[in-house]
Amino acid sequence: MNADAQTKTILITGGAKRVGATIARHVHQAGANVVLHYHTSSKEAQALQAEFNALRANSAIIVQANLLDVASLPALVTASLEAFGRLDGLVNNASSYYPTRLGQITLAQWDELMGSNLKAPLFLSQAAAPALLESHGCIVNITDMHIERPKKNYSVYSAAKAGLVSLTKSLAQELAPHVRVNAVAPGPVLWPEDNQEFDAQYRALVVNQTLLKRSGEPSDIAKAVKFLMFDAPFITGHVLAVDGGRHLSL
Repeated sequence: MNADAQTKTILITGGAKRVGATIARHVHQAGANVVLHYHTSSKEAQALQAEFNALRANSAIIVQANLLDVASLPALVTASLEAFGRLDGLVNNASSYYPTRLGQITLAQWDELMGSNLKAPLFLSQAAAPALLESHGCIVNITDMHIERPKKNYSVYSAAKAGLVSLTKSLAQELAPHVRVNAVAPGPVLWPEDNQEFDAQYRALVVNQTLLKRSGEPSDIAKAVKFLMFDAPFITGHVLAVDGGRHLSL
């Protein structure tokens, strides 16, 4: 266990599966209590909660919310405080990701991509700020390696993630000196589900463009989040690329 993590409470959005679940496992293993947010993945959330509580009794709760409903976001903070009496960290991990080709972009796509990737992190951070200021806590946002070189046909998603980087740096200034705010920018780590663009040929191309010549693992992102959360007391306003060096070869 990490001595700095023990007795702390970390809220993770989209924490029921994929990278979010891996982040939750690493944070919980370090000794923290976890609040797992989910939207529709109730079975996965319940299973992960049971897994954590079997390892350490009363160390995990789950909270359902549609992050696009801004009015529901303060309830995530309230649940954390009611269950554990404190909130020490927020990981804005939940994200929507799909292409939006110019000429076919809809307002619904704009609302969903901007909502999950930028609007929700802003308003959830705002709701969590009083508790985080009290605990001298930390926020970690999950961005994307494409923030500086946007991917073709992903203009709305790219704009949202670029906004999240700016938000990270803005919040680092506004919440200083008591709350640190950083971001992790993943590269090729876990391929999106139900997206036919990412076939074997495309994946091979991406790996070839990556300096380390391989894909990463969800644990690579989780370790970076855990580092920024518990082991980086003098780092704030920073975006940590976890992409095998791919951003240098694009």
